[in-house]
Amino acid sequence: MKITSVSTALLEPMPWVLVKVRTDEGLIGIGEAYHGAGVHQIAVDHRLMRPLIGQDPRNVDKLFRDMRNAMSASGFYQGAVMSAISGIEMALWDITGQSFGVPIWQLLGGKFRDRIRVYNDCHEGDDNTPKSWAEKAKAVEARGFDAIKFDIDPQPTQRDKYNRGISNENIDFFVNAVATIREALHPNTDLLIDAHWFYSPSDILKVAQGLESLNLLWLEDPIPPENIDVMAMVTRSTSLPICTGENFYTAHGFRELIEKQASDIISPDLAKSGGLLEGRKIADLANLYYIPYSPHNISGPIGTVAACHVCAAVENFQVLEFHHLDNELWNGLTIEQDLIIDGHITIPESPGLGVTLNENVAREACKEDLGFFE
Repeated sequence: MKITSVSTALLEPMPWVLVKVRTDEGLIGIGEAYHGAGVHQIAVDHRLMRPLIGQDPRNVDKLFRDMRNAMSASGFYQGAVMSAISGIEMALWDITGQSFGVPIWQLLGGKFRDRIRVYNDCHEGDDNTPKSWAEKAKAVEARGFDAIKFDIDPQPTQRDKYNRGISNENIDFFVNAVATIREALHPNTDLLIDAHWFYSPSDILKVAQGLESLNLLWLEDPIPPENIDVMAMVTRSTSLPICTGENFYTAHGFRELIEKQASDIISPDLAKSGGLLEGRKIADLANLYYIPYSPHNISGPIGTVAACHVCAAVENFQVLEFHHLDNELWNGLTIEQDLIIDGHITIPESPGLGVTLNENVAREACKEDLGFFE
């Protein structure tokens, strides 16, 4: 079996990047790359095509390394290049599973679980009151989700965007809002809070210490992730579990974060950190330190289900992110419907990815097609 072509499609309004790999035996693999400027173009760049065309798609790890090495002058460890490679890698696994007649999770070592728990990202309340935040949380919980996330991002007019500070008023509001949400939810419903890297260590620790008694699952991205030593300091300065990782790439990029135990929970995004096998390697590295694995995920259903195969196959999986409640495109993009039921995704048993792209829906949502629907 040989690869004959790679093509992409950029959808809208969500800029999901779909990747299609074709073979000379008629098998076609589907993947999804993390969105970003030019990702759908990079995925069909001639430098990535050279190590792929004419090769056996089932040599997934070899081809991943060949792609990475071919793009070594273009930042192969991170950014849009690794996002493009990640989407292609997912499609290669889809082909490999179809070829051997087994789902991807079987190729990754089998599964620990039949269903993947997902959390719904609510962002914030409909208006700027703790009551509104709590009402949204209760509405999502009533739909079967037992893990829910909110953001603590003050508007730019409410903060100095350069000094990473947070006002006493905002500290009080966020602690109040989170406490109100926590009180409104069932005790066993997990509550997660995302700070989106906005804050200095001293300021976000004021918030963290105000939240410590609320039994949260985690506080995510409290500071920018680049300085691992400072991240470790923040993590050790609060009893509130700290989560980070969506902007790290490959297992190598996670090594220092994990070895220094600078985060209590890691959250790689498999659509940009290297794909499915790299996601498994990251999880296994974290598991050596007993660190839970909770992937970041803003993908459409293709990338989400692909991530589920890894989540099923690793011991330390905790919960998977989901952003698109009531998004008609997300719900219609696969032939299989109702992928999320009661806050869980059932692991596919069909060969390969296990879900089928609805190409009519994808075509209607297509903003730019680089050979995807030919």
